[in-house]
Amino acid sequence: MMYSSRRRPVLYFKEERRFLSGKCTVYKLFGLCMVLVLVSLLWLQLSCSGEMSSPTHEDRGAPQRPAPPCPLYVPADDPASAADDPSWGPHKLALVVPFRERFEELLVFVPFMHTFLNKKKIRHKIIIINQVDHYRFNRASLINVGFLESGNDTDYLAMHDVDLLPLNEALDYGFPEDGPFHVASPELHPLYHYKTYVGGILLLSKRHYHTCNGMSNRFWGWGREDDEFYRRLRKAELQLFRPSGITTGYKTFLHIHDPAWRKRDQKRVASQKQEQFKVDPEGGLTNLRYQVDSRQELTISGAPCTVINIKLECDQNTTPWCLLG
Repeated sequence: MMYSSRRRPVLYFKEERRFLSGKCTVYKLFGLCMVLVLVSLLWLQLSCSGEMSSPTHEDRGAPQRPAPPCPLYVPADDPASAADDPSWGPHKLALVVPFRERFEELLVFVPFMHTFLNKKKIRHKIIIINQVDHYRFNRASLINVGFLESGNDTDYLAMHDVDLLPLNEALDYGFPEDGPFHVASPELHPLYHYKTYVGGILLLSKRHYHTCNGMSNRFWGWGREDDEFYRRLRKAELQLFRPSGITTGYKTFLHIHDPAWRKRDQKRVASQKQEQFKVDPEGGLTNLRYQVDSRQELTISGAPCTVINIKLECDQNTTPWCLLG
């Protein structure tokens, strides 16, 4: 007979005086305690392993896998099953996010994009390139670092802002075989609508990105690096593609950046104002200088991502505006 764990054992023993009477009372108490302990441990083990639930009709014929230890977290999507499913396609996306001190946005971005890409069956890994040095933010250099650190298991990349979330599931994040694909095109982006805009979200094969020598490292602070990269695409004679058939207009994306809370670094120091409109004919992947400070594998609301903390290097003779005066 099983008794509730809320009842104190001493009350039970006082009521059963005949059971406790005799010479072996101490041994009986010890044995009864051991039985209760063993029963409790067995119940806990069965609860954690899931063996207390009977298998369904479909599961009875399948081989049973050993249950993982408790506690258990079951992800929504099994990476192993995705790797074996040919419907996911042969390509894998490196979603590169240049980042600094925008953790509130990151907590929203990573699980959102992981779910979005899984629904579209896009193999991917999210790589956060976190700038931890004392220089001004350099989005282009961080994307260059993401390209070099993305690993050999990916064959194309998304240059993706952390504050821009796709709301329309018809948007294509697949492999851009024919040429660079600008997901956040001017007719869809909530803020930037000029024809040569290629920022926000841009997909390229690694081969095409290498052909462009990456992005220029001269742009410290906010803005203009995308415009210079557009000229690189034209110089490399790469055709730019954009979405078609999207009817949601400027509501296609959610822009979660709050300008009142986070001011953009739009200052122009020394000769930066004149230099920002020039083409960088040599710089890019070939003159990128950085150090990897650390790597961290994180899971945010069940979504995995890799955070690479890096320190950029700046030649103050050529770009003195990497430091604010």
